[in-house]
Amino acid sequence: MPPPFRFAISMPPLTQPTGTWRDQIRRIEDLGFSTVAISDHFANGWTMDPIVAMSVAAEATTRLRVSSLVLCNDFRHPVLLHKSMANLDVFSGGRLELGLGAGWLRDDHDAAGLPFDPPGVRIDRLTEAIEVMIRLFADRPVTFAGQHYRITELDGLPKPVQRPHPPLAVGGGSRRILELAGRTADIVAINVSLGRIMDPAHSDAELSTARLSGKIAWARSAAQTAGRDPDALEFQLSVLDLRVAAGGVEHRSSSSLAAYASPEALAASAVALHGTVDECADKLLALRERHGISYLHLGSNVDAAAPIVQRLAGR
Repeated sequence: MPPPFRFAISMPPLTQPTGTWRDQIRRIEDLGFSTVAISDHFANGWTMDPIVAMSVAAEATTRLRVSSLVLCNDFRHPVLLHKSMANLDVFSGGRLELGLGAGWLRDDHDAAGLPFDPPGVRIDRLTEAIEVMIRLFADRPVTFAGQHYRITELDGLPKPVQRPHPPLAVGGGSRRILELAGRTADIVAINVSLGRIMDPAHSDAELSTARLSGKIAWARSAAQTAGRDPDALEFQLSVLDLRVAAGGVEHRSSSSLAAYASPEALAASAVALHGTVDECADKLLALRERHGISYLHLGSNVDAAAPIVQRLAGR
């Protein structure tokens, strides 16, 4: 039996009074979303600190899960991040989902004066950070000596509500990061590769269902090689172009994908969802049946996403 659908949406921007912002978070909970999510940036006008925003969102709600999609590993030492996340899991009553990534936006690193290392170095560092944090969530003091981090007899406190640790989400568009997700994560977030999307020679292929199948296969194979059950992985996909017709109005939550891909490739892609509520629901049911994807991030437009959530959440 397939896993039930879960739906996430981005946190609203901090462009209104904080009381209004909290009301919008509570509306997301009331509409049946599983999760509210936030990413992690410094530059280009980004205003919210993800850990603070997740904490406020958790405090404003009672059931809604709070997710980082994703925290950039280079911005925080894993010991400090573990402390924040363990506290947030405790204070929220076990509603944290911890998403970690290697970082991709050079503007953030440049703005903060951080070196933007080659992808392999950033993924090596993320691999060590994941091991450190998973071990800190466990019951015994941690000693770790890696290339990037050294920890000596540190007991990770407090212990989380969710055991053995809050669900870990790792994702990306490359083979290496998805294999890391398969080996270590609970939630595998399948992303399009930005480099391939912006290359006219590869953009349509990057959006294809064949490419999606290959990415899922990388994660599943890595899980099996690591002695994990591939069927226990939860696969998440971000819908990057949502256009839902409901009540005679088309609601949209769109990205810039249309600037790079052909209309035909975009319409056929799993990261685009266009049509009536029934048509969108049928597409997601087929996506789950074919690829095992049951966790969908539906962008930032609550009005566009809500009819789909009301139709499929928990099914």
